[in-house]
Amino acid sequence: MKSISGKRLCQIVEQKGWVLQRVTGSHHIYESPTSHQILSIPVHRNQDLKIGTLKALMKIPQLSEEDVR
Repeated sequence: MKSISGKRLCQIVEQKGWVLQRVTGSHHIYESPTSHQILSIPVHRNQDLKIGTLKALMKIPQLSEEDVR
């Protein structure tokens, strides 16, 4: 799995229907309109997320590896 930036992950979850609720510091907080789950994505400039962080963040909106390509 290749890592992606926090900005790119934000774009992907927005395409999946998640709504940006607020930005707190360098974290973008998204909420699912159907299940009301919360997802906090760290956006540090254009740096790639670490693989472990990316995998953990992908579990919440149930993204697959094909979704993040």
